[in-house]
Amino acid sequence: MAFLFFLCLLPLLSSAHRYPPSNPRLKKAYVALQAWKHAITADPKNITGDWSGPLVCNYTGVYCTAALDNPSQMTVAGIDLNHGALQGSLPVELGLLSDLALLHLNSNAFRGTLPGSLKNLTLLYELDVSNNQLGGGFPSVVLELPSLRFLDIRFNSFCGDVPSCLFDLPLDALFLNDNHFTFSIPENIGNSPVSVLVFARNQITGTCFPKTIANMRNTLHELIVMSAGLRACIPPEIGQLTKLRVLDLSHNGLVGNLSGTIGGMTSLEQLDVAHNKLSGEIPGSICDLPHLKNFTYSYNYFSKEPAR
Repeated sequence: MAFLFFLCLLPLLSSAHRYPPSNPRLKKAYVALQAWKHAITADPKNITGDWSGPLVCNYTGVYCTAALDNPSQMTVAGIDLNHGALQGSLPVELGLLSDLALLHLNSNAFRGTLPGSLKNLTLLYELDVSNNQLGGGFPSVVLELPSLRFLDIRFNSFCGDVPSCLFDLPLDALFLNDNHFTFSIPENIGNSPVSVLVFARNQITGTCFPKTIANMRNTLHELIVMSAGLRACIPPEIGQLTKLRVLDLSHNGLVGNLSGTIGGMTSLEQLDVAHNKLSGEIPGSICDLPHLKNFTYSYNYFSKEPAR
């Protein structure tokens, strides 16, 4: 969903614009991008081969548009280096790109962590650093980005706790999967307005999924918590997620019964609770879900399937 913002913005962005040397925004962008070029240790596709000279709007992967607060000045509004196979680090000078709205860096090999200077990117709407080699604790700088709506840090080596205040942010999509986080799902998870939430392949602790999940009834479309070490129960409140289309809780240690309230999840298309320790009868209400296409429940301790 958040990528629609990028698609709408693309017609406004152009790498063909030239600008007078007096443009202070592009002067700062030049400093930032040159520092970044020097921090890149391998560029097998020669993406940064044309990153030379002051015309930064002509650089590969760099997109410019008129500044929001001064349409007479061009500024760097987007950087897309997805699938570049770039190696190196993210320099502190990236904080000079204060008009940046989009930063897409997935499928590279950047190391280190996100520099704290990114807090200066107050217009940043989408941040995708997935599938890199970033590490350290949770990158707390993302908590200081007031315009952020799409956050994807999956497939890295971030570790430690996930701050509960993350779920108070007005995000539309949140991907934390395939890191080394160890955390409990906080009680304030219901404050999050995300439509997509992915925790998979981390280490989640706690005794029961928070009942406040019901507060996400009007926003949440996908919830994926597979292979996360979740050893808890599924609260009946989960049945109030009437907009949810995908629910994957497989390969965990979930115990107890599968609540009949799941029959209230009328938008559900995919339901996977396989490889858990669930028991009792499978509620017949699941068979009445109007849009259900796949229900996987193998490798549990269910005593009875519903009559069809």
